This record gives sequence, C-alpha cells and structure tokens, in this order.
Amino acid sequence: MAAAIVLIIAAASLLIPRAGYYLTLRNKDSGELYARYRMDEGDRFSITFKHSVNQYPLTDTFEISEGKIYAEECKYYAYGAGVQVELNPGEELSYTDDGAMLITGIHQDRTGVCYAVATVYDFFLKVKDGPDISLRDLCGRNSLVTLNYEFFLY
Repeated sequence: MAAAIVLIIAAASLLIPRAGYYLTLRNKDSGELYARYRMDEGDRFSITFKHSVNQYPLTDTFEISEGKIYAEECKYYAYGAGVQVELNPGEELSYTDDGAMLITGIHQDRTGVCYAVATVYDFFLKVKDGPDISLRDLCGRNSLVTLNYEFFLY
C-alpha cells in the first residue's frame, strides 16, 4: 500500500509542474496539435512573415491577457495589400530606429487567429524572448494554423 502511495505521489510530482496554460498551434481542419508553449498572463509572442507584395517583413505581436490572445503591436516597413493605413481609437504610430512603422495600442482579441503558412515565404513564431521557430518546419507548407490559449493538466 505504501508503495502505491509513493508511486502516485511521484507521478503527480511529474505532472503538476507541467499543468497550466499554453499557447497552442493546431491544424485548423483536423485540430492536430503541432506545438504548445507555456505562457502566463502578460507574456508576449510574435509572428513575423515577409509581405508577398512589398517583400518587407511584418511582425504582429500578441499578448496573453484575461485568458485570451490580444493583438498589441504591428511592425512593418512599407505599405502594401492588407497592411493597416489608418489608426483606430487608442492606437499610436511611431517609427523605430531601423525605419519601421510601429503601431501600438491595438488591443484586439485575436484568440483563434488563423495563419496560412505560405509556400514561398516562411512564417516565424517567437515566444517570449526565445528563438525564431519556423512554422513551415513545424506545421508544413500550406498549413492553416490556429493559435489559442489552452489549459493542460499534463
């Protein structure tokens, strides 16, 4: 009996540290989990890709807030199709030292946002201050990838 209790405690001690909320990347159609990354309230991540028309990088920065994913910033170097040209209430435009335009104060709920991983240019995920992660390598070309914030017990 004592051995069973020790085994249960040992198993629980291995699982409990992993329990928590994670940024998840899933296949939009099948729900297959590509990856998950431990995130807490206030943590940020970004997606960077090369704009197909103007050929410059564009970075969307998100923050975990109130259990949801909020778009907070967008950094880009040139206007192009689909790039924001007008500010919404509460947003500010500034310029970075490298000449990029930076829109801050977006704070729009983007929980469940979907990215189509392009065939020509890769998309890169940066979680907190970690390394760039290739979505093409992680999920495959032409994948439709949804981002969510989910709780896992393990």
